[in-house]
Amino acid sequence: MNEEELLERLAEVEHEQWMYWSKASAGEVSVECRARWSRWWIPYAELPEEEKEKDRVFARKALAVMRATK
Repeated sequence: MNEEELLERLAEVEHEQWMYWSKASAGEVSVECRARWSRWWIPYAELPEEEKEKDRVFARKALAVMRATK
């Protein structure tokens, strides 16, 4: 797996983590917030690029940590 593929896989995992957290927290937020979140309760591959980029931000941080520990 090259670095770009790894970045995308880490971003996908980040999105899965966010979906898990946001669904678990959905009962504690406003109806409006829940409605905004629920639009993105879809697989990473189906997200528009601007939403994928939000997950890539954290994926890049994870990659930096992995590089620093080598």
